[in-house]
Amino acid sequence: MNSTPGGRLAGWLARTAAASLLAGTIGGAAVLAGQAVVARSRRYAQPELGLALRATVGRTGAPPLRLVLLGDSSALGVGVDRLGDTIGGQLAELLAEGAAGRQVRLSSVGVSGSRSTDLATQVARALLGEQPDVAVILIGANDATTLRRPTDAAAYLGAAVHRLRQAGVEVVVGTCPDLGAVRAIAPPLRQIVGWVGRQVGRAQTKAVLDAGGTVVDLAAETGQVFRADPGTFCHDGYHPSADGYRVWAHALLPAVAAAAAVSPRR
Repeated sequence: MNSTPGGRLAGWLARTAAASLLAGTIGGAAVLAGQAVVARSRRYAQPELGLALRATVGRTGAPPLRLVLLGDSSALGVGVDRLGDTIGGQLAELLAEGAAGRQVRLSSVGVSGSRSTDLATQVARALLGEQPDVAVILIGANDATTLRRPTDAAAYLGAAVHRLRQAGVEVVVGTCPDLGAVRAIAPPLRQIVGWVGRQVGRAQTKAVLDAGGTVVDLAAETGQVFRADPGTFCHDGYHPSADGYRVWAHALLPAVAAAAAVSPRR
């Protein structure tokens, strides 16, 4: 997710006539444009500059699991200010406490505001130095809110997954979350963005599977929780809170644990 979603939505609505068709009337399009302006004026959470992006979690002695996160602000934990509350921190704790009990060396190369086109640079950074065992990619929200063609965005994601798999890295992708749950955007604009997000998620699923990665459909698995519980969002109503990241971490955990189990214990 990005820290300025309202601005991107306002730009989209200014450029496209599709909004009026989706809204059904010219008046409806005006409502959408007004909602985008309101969304743009909101104050959104920013990356916590003091938040460590590298950490070692769990007991020593066992061969460590090198876990790297790629993607947008979700991969950085925007919305919280403690490593333990980020999705990476929570995944690392869950993996370290699990049956395997492996020490987890966590890092993130995610960049707030990233789209799928930005993944190539992140993959290059992830493969520098000590190679990761498992990569978790969280991407798609910014592709949806900038109205990128889902198939185009998915192609970039698929290329990133393929490159990581060729390097021997296990890859788990959390697809575009349920944007229809976002409280920072009012209906009916929220429903439109949610629909676009679902199209992005479907395209992502095919591209990731074709590239040899594993898919976790975050919208399908966690969307109802985010819709029902306002506490899953941080103060800006857009980025997840610690509870929201916990929901995502538990949804991702089975796939990440399975990937860790097949990764070599280097």
